[in-house]
Amino acid sequence: MTARRTAATTESGPPGLQPVTISECDGVRYLHLGSIWVQGAMRIRKPDAIELDYVQRMLASLLWLPIGALGQGRAVQLGLGAGAITRFTHGPLGMDSTAVEINPRVIDAGRLWFRLPEDGPRLRVLCMDAMHWLEREAVPGSVRLLHIDLYDQDAAAPVLDDEAFYAACRRVLEPGGVMSVNLFGRHASFAVSAARIAAAFGADQVWSLRPTLEGNTVVVAGQGVVVPSREDLLQRAATIEQRWGDLGLKARAWLRMVRPWRPPTRPVTG
Repeated sequence: MTARRTAATTESGPPGLQPVTISECDGVRYLHLGSIWVQGAMRIRKPDAIELDYVQRMLASLLWLPIGALGQGRAVQLGLGAGAITRFTHGPLGMDSTAVEINPRVIDAGRLWFRLPEDGPRLRVLCMDAMHWLEREAVPGSVRLLHIDLYDQDAAAPVLDDEAFYAACRRVLEPGGVMSVNLFGRHASFAVSAARIAAAFGADQVWSLRPTLEGNTVVVAGQGVVVPSREDLLQRAATIEQRWGDLGLKARAWLRMVRPWRPPTRPVTG
């Protein structure tokens, strides 16, 4: 995606990490990592709204939580982007929230350009590698919602995407906890990534949503989630839309997009 005018470009930052570019178009501010690819967005006059379609769909994770559990527990975002998910879980949703981002320039941009709050009793933004956090900092069984969007400037495939990574993600979830991951559903790596998630979580604990027009596919995986009845899902979706529909959470539409993961008919390699 391109934009009409550039608002700012950061310094190059630490070696090996990309500069951050901010652009604006039609009232929306975008985050880029040294390329034209959009890594996050915020509508300037409505910063709590979830602007990007695939980010909205990542919050379909809420459908797997009982209504009474909404807003409880800890939410974690791996890969900050423009911080839309962390702003939502910390703000409107009211959860204790942690974000893990390896590039300090992305964190600086979040605070300067994307209304990311300063750290406080319910918010921590950590500058470190996501796998390092999972292996050395995270408490097993401590996370209720885990949202993962780990792409670099090339936006070709997730930068962390092996079975060990997804096993570590499962380990950090509490019983009944949910992970959602942004993948490119029309990219050759998608089937491999989905199979790795299923290997870590179990095939009956993995679902996917329809790809967006841009090709992003959200995969949801649960830590021993009990699949609710259709009536319960409809009630959850109605509650989510009633509370946060004006922020872009199209929960009833998500129900029409969700399908259980199925093993491919031919072996997946990668």
